[in-house]
Parts: sequence; C-alpha cells; structure tokens
Amino acid sequence: MKNINPSHDWDLIIKGKTSLFDVRFKDLWHYRDLLLLFVKRDFVSFYKQTVLGPLWFFIQPIFTTIVFSFVFGKLAGIGTDGIPQYLFFLSGITAWAYFSDCLTKTSTVFRDNVNIFGKVYFPRLIMPLSIIVSNLVRFAVQLLLLLIMMGYFYINPVEGTSFSFSKGIFLFPVIVLLMALLGLGIGLIITAITTKYKDLTFLVTFGVQLMMYGTTVIYPLSEVPIEYRKFIELNPLTGIIEAFRYAFLGKGEFTFWSIGYSTCVTLVLLTLGILIFNKTEKNFVDTI
Repeated sequence: MKNINPSHDWDLIIKGKTSLFDVRFKDLWHYRDLLLLFVKRDFVSFYKQTVLGPLWFFIQPIFTTIVFSFVFGKLAGIGTDGIPQYLFFLSGITAWAYFSDCLTKTSTVFRDNVNIFGKVYFPRLIMPLSIIVSNLVRFAVQLLLLLIMMGYFYINPVEGTSFSFSKGIFLFPVIVLLMALLGLGIGLIITAITTKYKDLTFLVTFGVQLMMYGTTVIYPLSEVPIEYRKFIELNPLTGIIEAFRYAFLGKGEFTFWSIGYSTCVTLVLLTLGILIFNKTEKNFVDTI
C-alpha cells in the first residue's frame, strides 16, 4: 500500500491551534478570494434597499460639514489654522469616518457573523479584514469629494485663508494604513470582550462619539489650551488626523514624533487585538 504524505497531496491542511501566538497569517492569503467576496457582500447588502444608494457617500459628509461649520465655526468661533472652514471640517470628517467605521463594524464582527462562523471553517481574521477593505471604498469617495472641494476653493479663494499640498502627501499611504490598523486593533479587542460581556456593546457607539471630541476633528491642535494639549496628544489618532490635514492642506502640527507615537500605539493595540481575537475565536460560538 502506498504511503500518503498529506503535506504533498493537499493544498491546505486544517489543524487545531496549539497556542495563543499560533495566528497563521499564511492562511489569509489562501482565502484571499473569500476576502473579496465578503467585501462585495458588505457593499451590496448595505446599499441594496436604499433609495439613493452610493450617493450617501457624498450626502453624509456634506451635511455633516455644513453643520460643523455652522455650529463650531460660526457659533463657537473655533479657529481653523487659516484653512477655509469647509475644507478644515471635511478633512477631519473624512479621516475620522474611515477610522470610526473600521472600529465600530469590527467591534461587532463576532455577534454579526455567528451563523457563518458556526457552520464553516475559514480564517476568522478574514471577516474583520474584509470590513477594513470595504470601508476603503467609502473613504476613497469621500477623499474625492475633499479634492473637489479643494479645487473649488482654489478657484474661488476665501480672503484670509490659504492651503496647499505639502511634502507630507508622500506619507498618505502610511496615514491610511495607520487609521485602518488602529480601528482594526481596537475593534478586535472590543469584539472579543463583548462575546462574554454583551452589555459593553452599548458603550461602543457612545465611546466613539466621545473619542471624536478628544481628537482634533472639529478643532486644530493649536486651539487647545497648553494645559490640556498633552491629554489630546496622548490620543494616537490626533497625530494621524494632524498628519492627514498637513498632507492635503499644508496646515497642522505634524511632527515625526507624533506620527511615530501613533505608529507605536497602533502596533501595540493591533498585536493585542489579534492575540485576544485568536484566543476568543476558539470558543466564542458557545459563549454568544
């Protein structure tokens, strides 16, 4: 009888995980087609029964920008570092929306997909990664809106304001990657914890809203009083938002120290998130 060596006769061998650090990133590449299917599913299912469909990509940031400009710009009189108010708020909203979408949707990935997870095997990290990729579509559309708005204000400048691309634009891929990985890391930690403590899910939306006010989305870092600035700078997203504005508008307190700090915190949270997610996925079906 011929001896069969499984390692030579099968493309993929499914084995039980032996330790907390047994993540197996190689399996993610084998299931890359499934990743694309999940991305398509997320996009189609979200807009399938809507009247305006993908136009919501434009409508939401436009109306949010108008409201922020009126409330925080006109009524509160918050400065914008010499940037036209609409551009200042739209840039913050664009970056924040991508991060918050990645975080909130990843934070419920176990609960929302328990039926799929309980029926068939695939690397569980595929699901949160598909959320990160599908949100890139919305981010790209809103970024296009920002560029269109920049073109408008370039042709019709507002007196006393100025903006321009800076050398930081070359860091744009790094900035987007940091936003995605930070949202992914925090989301993985939350989704793992909420499998056992379900009432924590009610705090996610509230917590994300509070986090926005602790980030330089609706105000520049230069407007923060000195005694409170250190607390705002401890938020890793602050350095990312400031770098994003500096890249596209040439204004913002961008430093390599701030982006380095954001990178370190992001990597720590991402590592913790993956490890906790890896541990929880073994028995979360029995817990939910």
